[in-house]
Amino acid sequence: PLLLTLVNSINTEDADLKLFFRELERIGKGDIEVNVFKDSIDELWEELKHDPEFVFEDGRKIKIDKKVFKSITLKDIWKYVYNSLSPGEIEISFRPSDKKQVAFKLTTSDRHFALSRTGDIPNWLKEELSRFNVNHQFEEEGFFERINQDDSPINILMGSRAFYEGWDSNRPNIINFINIGTGTDAKKFILQSIGRGIRIEPITNKRRRLIELYNNKEIDDDLFRKIKDFCLPLETLFVFGTNRNALLTVIKELKQEKKEKGEQISLFVNKSAEKHPLLIPVYKLADHPLMKKRGLAKFDISMRDFEVLKKYSQYVNDDRVFLVNYETTPEKLKVLRETLCKPDQYYKYGERNFRNIHILVQRLFNYFSVTPEELKEFKELEEEIRHFRSIRVYLKSIDEVRRGIETVKDYPLKIRELQEQYGKIPQDEYDRKREGIKKEVIFEDGHKKIRIKYVANHYYLPLILSDEERIDYIKHIIKTPSEVKFINDLEQYLEEDRNKFSEFDWWLFSKLDESLDEVYIPYYNPDTNRISRFNPDFIFWLKKGNNYFIVFIDPKGTKHTDYMHKVDGYKMIFEENGGKRKVFEIGGLKGTVYIFLRTDDINRLPQNGYRRYWFDNIDKVLTNILKDLRF
Repeated sequence: PLLLTLVNSINTEDADLKLFFRELERIGKGDIEVNVFKDSIDELWEELKHDPEFVFEDGRKIKIDKKVFKSITLKDIWKYVYNSLSPGEIEISFRPSDKKQVAFKLTTSDRHFALSRTGDIPNWLKEELSRFNVNHQFEEEGFFERINQDDSPINILMGSRAFYEGWDSNRPNIINFINIGTGTDAKKFILQSIGRGIRIEPITNKRRRLIELYNNKEIDDDLFRKIKDFCLPLETLFVFGTNRNALLTVIKELKQEKKEKGEQISLFVNKSAEKHPLLIPVYKLADHPLMKKRGLAKFDISMRDFEVLKKYSQYVNDDRVFLVNYETTPEKLKVLRETLCKPDQYYKYGERNFRNIHILVQRLFNYFSVTPEELKEFKELEEEIRHFRSIRVYLKSIDEVRRGIETVKDYPLKIRELQEQYGKIPQDEYDRKREGIKKEVIFEDGHKKIRIKYVANHYYLPLILSDEERIDYIKHIIKTPSEVKFINDLEQYLEEDRNKFSEFDWWLFSKLDESLDEVYIPYYNPDTNRISRFNPDFIFWLKKGNNYFIVFIDPKGTKHTDYMHKVDGYKMIFEENGGKRKVFEIGGLKGTVYIFLRTDDINRLPQNGYRRYWFDNIDKVLTNILKDLRF
């Protein structure tokens, strides 16, 4: 692995490269407090412990072993980053004839660990050479030219825009952007440099993920078993940056520009869906900050941290100190002091600990600036559900999958056509044709099966499901166990003679894909301190008379504690203050929006204000909707 640090400034007085180098030097000397290092480990683990999803590989998550991660020590840093068994002073190596490359090592080691590649030795480094040991015995072949070789000792590569063009390496798995902006040139630079870090090569000359190589039988079972648990973090590019907006802009563009491998399959819109208005909510930014909705969007804090915050505010009673230290505004500072006088209106007490009062205060000021989204209108569905047009299949041949789709997609039409032939053709021919008409086809590759299935009331046809959650040769299908179980239970319910769907004029539903579809409910996420998108797994549309229902269903377990924040986001938009659901006038229809969360056993739920949003069978959902209708 290689840490690639790219900076904006090289030679200014407070150059980004200089600041980064100073930190490298300080850690190399051991000039770092153990508790600061521990806090850094803990803070990073807070991001990694939730198995965050990859940005560009839909549905795949990065899993880090907590025990291994938490066991990292400063000695490990010196050994694996600095190539040394103990801390030491920095020693510099360069060739007088080639000052573009400057290599660094510790005096306690005989191996270099970092390389700076710029147009020339930075001025600030020239001025400070006197305080370093300087070794001109630079290899004839430069460190940069050897960086891809197995014996390269370089673990950190530093530079600016001077070296990224024409450079190719499979080694970077961490890229650190320091003060790179959002201008056109900067975006281009970030885009191209990220491209240097997404070149996967777990096996020499095989640039695909290990699991894909294994599924295609390009590596043997023995090698796969030995290295499978260690490869994923090394196959992953971790991106850090000081300018969050720059990274978000680039990620958005990368999503638009990326060209995935594999062949694309497009499924078909159900013809019955074209006969009915399928409405979805769309949103706009509100004209007020989130804190105005304090009844539903309180700031999460532990009781201990709140007491510390209160004492800190009393101790720092000079507003000017706050204004200077946190670069905030008098208005926000006034709000902060008001919230401390009315804590029950603004704070929700829980287990969230910030550990650092400065981080807590800054988070609060940021919270005061968060602007929520509010309902703009309901519109007819166009391309907001589109994942079914981007089914990706990673197989040498997808002909059999395509045949399966064709076999089941027109199931009812084929049945009707056959019934019309009843009595007109010999019975054995009729039976043979009947056996050829299938509602479900099974496809298998590498002992992993998918089911290609006709489901009458689904928005697109057919549905593709798999009981193998880790299936990786096909993307954008239903494979999460809770979602597969929901579909199975729904089909079983529909076979009941008295199922309550028959009480509606018509109904349809669709799977939603959070990575591609644009149907969601906005909510305040206290973990990120900003508005996030809740992407339920399914949406139902039901109509009875002039009553129109949009029902979001998310079959998750109760262990997902963030469900409260997501439900709060729903309540802010679709419910009155007293908890009664709002009724919207939509083109002559009375529209109501519901959210229901699926659990296996509703009796295990805590007795709190969120219980009414949970269900353990679809009949209860429909009963609640029909009860509201009668009421």
